[in-house]
Amino acid sequence: MSLPSRLDRLLSRAEELRHMLSTAPGADIGALSKELAELEPLVEKYAEYRVAERARDEAEAMLADPEMRELAEAEWLTQKERVPALEHEIRIMLLPRDAADERSAILEIRPAAGGDEAGLFAAELFRAYQRYAEGRGWRFEVLDYDENELGGIKGATAEIAGRGVFARFKYESGVHRVQRVPTTETQGRIHTSTITVAVLPEAEEVDVQIEDKDLRIDTYRASGAGGQHVNKTDSAVRITHIPSGIVVAMQEEKSQHKNRAKAMKVLRARIYEQQRSAADQARAADRKSQVGTGDRSERIRTYNFPQGRVTDHRIGLTLHKIDRVMLGDFDDIFSALIAEDQAARLAAEAA
Repeated sequence: MSLPSRLDRLLSRAEELRHMLSTAPGADIGALSKELAELEPLVEKYAEYRVAERARDEAEAMLADPEMRELAEAEWLTQKERVPALEHEIRIMLLPRDAADERSAILEIRPAAGGDEAGLFAAELFRAYQRYAEGRGWRFEVLDYDENELGGIKGATAEIAGRGVFARFKYESGVHRVQRVPTTETQGRIHTSTITVAVLPEAEEVDVQIEDKDLRIDTYRASGAGGQHVNKTDSAVRITHIPSGIVVAMQEEKSQHKNRAKAMKVLRARIYEQQRSAADQARAADRKSQVGTGDRSERIRTYNFPQGRVTDHRIGLTLHKIDRVMLGDFDDIFSALIAEDQAARLAAEAA
């Protein structure tokens, strides 16, 4: 179906929805309003496109008039560039959407290869993501933070809550490599370490049905660096989902009840992502392939501190502003990854 035909059909559907909302008392107002709200941006963009098309055609017709040519030529050149740009925007808006894009997300970071240095960088990247999220007005809640004696982490989990979080963060899943001279290095040698990042769309209870009989719940005494989390009760919780083998442990809170609630939130997200993966082979087959093994040879991005650069190997993007990135300035990286994904999907549709 041609682009104009698709757009005209969507315009008709939008008009139909408006009519139903105003005249059908028994209609499902919530569902109809949601569908219309999703169509409205496209309808507005299409109206903008048609205005630009008319302005271009009118200016082109005026080029034959010597008295109007100079004025018409400037308008024609402007609209000649604007029409294809608007068409490109519309084609992107028509691409199939990931149903999870508008959701909040669960972020998990673990050190992999590199010992203490990997744990230190994992903590730094975790804080960088926190700064980015808070800068966009999203809520960043630490669910679990297992700190070591040097100030690094053995692992950390957070919930990033807000609209469209997963759409921005989902490309972060994978192995991140850091190259720098550790503070513990006495001879100035550059070390290479890796950490793994997993970003999962947050799942609601209606998305994932978990039976109590499928869970094994163990409690134990929490512990941490320097006794930070030590208490006299078995507040830490480990939940095993027997059918999938997924295990989630949580000890951040001193309340067993709160740790269990947080662990269930993470477990639900992991099961939901596993189900999405099974249903959509274009995505990672499971969480293991999403984060990889953590070996130094595997990486999606390298943070090279001596050269001050960050390189995303999937799209060949290199930015010489590592200080700003580590302060949470990820917009250039995230936007480039989204644009590359959109370009690939547009090319696949055209093929």
